[in-house]
Amino acid sequence: MGNEDLDAVDAVDARLGARLAELRAERGWSLGELAERSGVSRSTLSRAERAEISPTASLLNRLCHVYGRTMSQLLSEVEAEPALLVRAADQAVWTDRASGFERRSVSPPHVGLRGELVEGRLAAGADIAYDRPPVPGLEQHIWVLDGSLDVTAQDVEHRLGPGDCLRLRVWGPTRFRCPGPDGVRYALAVVLP
Repeated sequence: MGNEDLDAVDAVDARLGARLAELRAERGWSLGELAERSGVSRSTLSRAERAEISPTASLLNRLCHVYGRTMSQLLSEVEAEPALLVRAADQAVWTDRASGFERRSVSPPHVGLRGELVEGRLAAGADIAYDRPPVPGLEQHIWVLDGSLDVTAQDVEHRLGPGDCLRLRVWGPTRFRCPGPDGVRYALAVVLP
């Protein structure tokens, strides 16, 4: 990534950190209370709110669960007002560098709409586990475009290849793993219950 790309990522992290601090303040919670509710340490929460660290997908998922919103909803709150037409150049991209996960918000959340569309990319060997859904009963449709993806939900592992689609409601832990040898690119349709 060039310096401009890193500056853009840092700016998103700064806005994200500020929004996380706002959400906690709106509820009147201390860092300790949020740590208890989320299972994330106070120091990690504090560093994320001050944008000293770039939060991982797993950390954001835990916070989304506590705050009752999807990851896309949270990320859209740090972007400008969403338009009805979302040009490719305007689609927000968030990268979890630690896990090798890239997330493009193709059709971000919008007032009055319950669905959203995300493009996910995982590097070969990437493995992301979510201990809970951001919103219980969240409907997901996972369509693999290129590569191979292993998705574990309700203690069942599904191997998806190009063109395969897994449809489910998420109630418990899930895991997304790219077995390789190449990375995977997939579309994720998310519908609020």
